[in-house]
Amino acid sequence: MVRTNLLGLDQKGLEAFFAEIGEKSFRARQLLQWIHQYRVVDFAEMTNLSKVLRQKLTERAEIKLPEVLQEHISKDGTRKWIIRLSCGNSIETVYIPEQGRGTLCVSSQVGCTLACTFCSTGQQGFNRNLDASEIIGQVWLANEYLGKDPKGKRVVTNVVMMGMGEPLANYNNVITAMRLMRDDLAYGISWRRVTLSTSGMVPMIDKLREDCHVSLAISLHAANDKLRSEIIPLNDKYPIAELLAACKRYVDVPQKRHITIEYVLLEGINDSIQDAKDLMKILKGLPTKINLIPFNPFPKTSYRCSSKPVMVRFKKQLVDGGFVATIRKTRGDDIVAACGQLAGEVQDKTRRTQRIAEAEALAAQ
Repeated sequence: MVRTNLLGLDQKGLEAFFAEIGEKSFRARQLLQWIHQYRVVDFAEMTNLSKVLRQKLTERAEIKLPEVLQEHISKDGTRKWIIRLSCGNSIETVYIPEQGRGTLCVSSQVGCTLACTFCSTGQQGFNRNLDASEIIGQVWLANEYLGKDPKGKRVVTNVVMMGMGEPLANYNNVITAMRLMRDDLAYGISWRRVTLSTSGMVPMIDKLREDCHVSLAISLHAANDKLRSEIIPLNDKYPIAELLAACKRYVDVPQKRHITIEYVLLEGINDSIQDAKDLMKILKGLPTKINLIPFNPFPKTSYRCSSKPVMVRFKKQLVDGGFVATIRKTRGDDIVAACGQLAGEVQDKTRRTQRIAEAEALAAQ
């Protein structure tokens, strides 16, 4: 008999499981707390369940976690875990401690299909989507490794779906995992502190608006379609005007939603004063904060990070224009854990890396 992994089931999923085995739905609430709040994975230790039920769970279910292969700790306190999956691939998860909060950057795919040229993950090819247990398992493991601070407060206060992969390309599993992050019986994280970052899958942004209330970040990086398509090929399918229209629909709800615009600064590519002016023009009327990201290098990239004076000048232009803009502090670059550097170990079913190598060899002839 194949046992069901309860780690990746949200409350509705657990209620359906218990109904299937002839148990009351309130058992789902108990299991959520045991698994995610108390981090108990042995049914025998779940003392408010009857012995008969514990035996039934042992026979029909399991709580199976991904395995941490390595942990790397940066000089700035950032931690990166390399996590092995059952298929033999590995992914990366990063924890960034800051004053008053701790942010966990979670992966959603093994590799990525989108091939954004400024992103190390995008150059690794793609193997498969993570299932919900593998996504929420990263949150479980981070809490287990970090524990609580001396005052007993939660260490992981924020989660960003900004690790390996495009979250909206793995929609159902990501939604299930984010519901667990938000559930008071699991991790109890406010919607304002759960952020999904997307390169712009417009139909899925509209679906997300209806299905799960979380914060949204848009990986924009250019203010015109020609340049954006060069660095984010998905833009050919969903150009900037369509993407920003979806963003405006996303914030048009009774709750006060804002969108973060992510903009990686590439030397001589998108960092001029005119680029800043063009960015302000297209974002006019959208409630947003602009997060300027210094480019973090990875092997074989031709991009360079804009200089600090250029970044400061770009930010000043935006602020003087009435926008809220920040320059993201680079964290964890000494352990290759900074934004855009995550690579894991991907068995590339897309053969992208092979095709790139073949093209480079041909060009060298």
